[in-house]
Amino acid sequence: MKKEGFVGISPADAATAGDRASGNAAAPVASLLMPIYNVERYLEESIASARAQTLRDIEIICIDDGSTDGSPQIIARAAAEDERIRVITKANSGYGDSMNRGLDAARGAYIAILEPDDIMYPRALEMLVAAAEDADAVIAKGNFDLYWSTPQERREFFEVARAERCGVPVRPREDPFIFGQKPSIWSAVYRRAFLAENGIRFLPTPGAAFQDTSFSFKAYACAERVVYVHDPVLAYRQDNEGSSVNASNKVYCVCEEYAEIERWLSAEAPARFGADAAARLLRSALVAKYDSYMWSYVRLAPQFHVEFLERMAAEYRRALDAGEVALDDMKPWKRANLKGILRDPEAWERANASYATAGPAGRALHYLKLGGPGLLLAYARNRLGHE
Repeated sequence: MKKEGFVGISPADAATAGDRASGNAAAPVASLLMPIYNVERYLEESIASARAQTLRDIEIICIDDGSTDGSPQIIARAAAEDERIRVITKANSGYGDSMNRGLDAARGAYIAILEPDDIMYPRALEMLVAAAEDADAVIAKGNFDLYWSTPQERREFFEVARAERCGVPVRPREDPFIFGQKPSIWSAVYRRAFLAENGIRFLPTPGAAFQDTSFSFKAYACAERVVYVHDPVLAYRQDNEGSSVNASNKVYCVCEEYAEIERWLSAEAPARFGADAAARLLRSALVAKYDSYMWSYVRLAPQFHVEFLERMAAEYRRALDAGEVALDDMKPWKRANLKGILRDPEAWERANASYATAGPAGRALHYLKLGGPGLLLAYARNRLGHE
């Protein structure tokens, strides 16, 4: 597979390539939403990648969430050079509210999202919109690259969907594969009318994180046709220093997202899809919840680890007792971890912390002790892509 890659277009080159490309009043093909808060270090490069899209008929909506650094000035300069850029400025109210403001302002047939520290590859929107149109799909989703700019520039292909899944439209309620993947809402385009008709928006909790989780789940649950694109569409930055969670008010943000998913599945999904389909979706959500919670756990400051695991254990005990999910629904190494957390969150945290510092060898020892050679082999096969 030939990766497209970002060709390193500078802000000046982007201005030359696409200044004032769409000065007419007609609705654009796509609205690219950029939620921005104090990200001056990466913002210029990110906006340049948006302006360099080969799909020219777009609007770029920059939603400044009360930034106190140089982000507003960077946005203003770009907007002065490119009429496709629209700016929304507001007091700080969080990611979810920023995204909802962007959805309200958008005029494009498709919605796309670019986080302001990521880099969108030049043909991303062209490929995704073409895939959606060709498949008559309401969502088209691509793969992406994990990206490190320091200490040396490095990219690692992240395959959300393997090649055999790509190009053929699916209905996620019948092919629930996507619910087990990272939400990665920014590697897709969504038909704007589809989002509006289904009331799919973001939780507007002030200061919260992880507010893409319930948006992503609802979108795929409601979608009748989704298509995957195998090419990577952007570079997802991994070395943003501000990405860890150190504030106590953000510890349970991911829990709030799953509470909203479970509320929606209980209150709205049965009437939309039928009771059986709603129950299957809940099962998929509770399996996916493990990955989301563990991803959140590793980003938390250590002082919050045990209390977060205790919350996780309590939620899974309730779901298991209600028969909403079964441990057998999970892959063996995830099941083994969850059993340990359910048994004694504090003991599991101590053991995990001791192995985490030892790298891959420590992780191997962790699974060997949890479940013996069979569990270690299953984990290794998955890591190598054999399962």
